[in-house]
Amino acid sequence: MAPGNQTRVTEFILVGVSDHPDLQTPLFFVFLVVCGLTVAGNLGIITLSSVDPRLQIPMYFFLRHLAVINLGNSTVIAPKMLVNFLVSKKTISYHGCAAQLGGFLVFIVAEIFTLAAMAYDRYVAICNPLLYMVVVSPQICLLLVSLTYLYSLTTALTVSSCVFSVSYCSSNVINHFYCDNVPLLALSCSDTYIPETAVFAFSGTNLFFSMIIVLISYFNIALAILRIRSSEGRQKAFSTCASHIMAVTVFYGTLLFMYLQPRTNHSLDTDKMASVFYTLEIPMLNPLIYSLRNKDVKDALKRFLISHANCSN
Repeated sequence: MAPGNQTRVTEFILVGVSDHPDLQTPLFFVFLVVCGLTVAGNLGIITLSSVDPRLQIPMYFFLRHLAVINLGNSTVIAPKMLVNFLVSKKTISYHGCAAQLGGFLVFIVAEIFTLAAMAYDRYVAICNPLLYMVVVSPQICLLLVSLTYLYSLTTALTVSSCVFSVSYCSSNVINHFYCDNVPLLALSCSDTYIPETAVFAFSGTNLFFSMIIVLISYFNIALAILRIRSSEGRQKAFSTCASHIMAVTVFYGTLLFMYLQPRTNHSLDTDKMASVFYTLEIPMLNPLIYSLRNKDVKDALKRFLISHANCSN
């Protein structure tokens, strides 16, 4: 078809998690529960880490921002996905798709580097406890979070601009439940070398450098814990970072599963299932991991509930 005869796409159709009609209503209720737990859990973490005086340390400052990021990521993806379970016309406008991709990239990149900052925080707390409040001062914490959000926004604007700089003029059916760069570029009717290179470069660079920070931090933490002579001391040191280790393992494990697949075995359906996990399940699991495995958060929740019960009486 000649370029002059091609019709430019003005909206996209999202296939969704599943295209089976009988599964739409059950899936709606499943993901409605997931979203409800995500909102409740992350708002709970934000509230407790903001109002409880014993949680006013760098560790919980980063945890609060992780909860904000998880809440934002779910808010970008979930509402449109839930609506599409109930309607027959599962469309999203061209500009709405661009906005959703940009929002998703902001929060997923922010999560990667917030987890890295939290690993560094645990490294300083365990390996240099006497300098903890100096090295990880409130000013440094604020600087790290500000740089994370600024870099995330820059990455999102760059990558989404590249993805939407190509032409979409034939098929507009996205085999996904949200606007992601890989299934979008698969629909393009023009050369996708530059946007694909940008996506690969940013994804690889972000994953590599954040993982290096996490691995180096935990390698040094492991050495420091092994040097502690008492088993009680080792257990106490390990307990301060157990929740974060679990969250990092789940998050990076999912991303590595996606990016390290051989291209011959790679499929958009596999990406879709992995995306469900890190866009919807992980934001729901993180508050549970950090509350059930963290005595400080559990104690803060008890104090919060007791104070409100006393106020109501």
